Amino acid sequence: MSKYQITSVSPAATMNLGKKIGQLLKPGGVISLIGELGCGKTLITRGICGGLGVPARQVNSPTFQLVNEYRGRLTVFHIDLYRLSGIDDSIDIGITDYFSRAREGIMVIEWAEKIIDLLPPGLLKIEFDIISKQKRHIVLSSTSRRFAGLFKELRGK
Repeated sequence: MSKYQITSVSPAATMNLGKKIGQLLKPGGVISLIGELGCGKTLITRGICGGLGVPARQVNSPTFQLVNEYRGRLTVFHIDLYRLSGIDDSIDIGITDYFSRAREGIMVIEWAEKIIDLLPPGLLKIEFDIISKQKRHIVLSSTSRRFAGLFKELRGK
């Protein structure tokens, strides 16, 4: 398993981390975002989308729509499961249909812990812990070789 940890000292730093991740992504990646309300999940998604050529102003949390689709270097399927209670709700609304659609793009899932057992293996997991109003401890991990280059670049090697 590859793992990378960082302490983000500001919202701008979190967004910049997302941008770097977005610049390094290849088609077919699934990114699960896990953390409490207000920890930076949508902010890092804006950065990821920015790194893929999607203007940050277009990226909003799809809490009421559940899925937003953005066009950039790769298509981004931004899913927010905040309003769903769990796996059954997700299956009922067709979340699993997006797994096949995202093969040529990227899927970013906020509140992914609600459906972690449904998610494909080898995803990129990003977990957030709030340290203070500005600081976040962010842990990226994956068991997939798909993200090996990303981890190498983040480490500066």
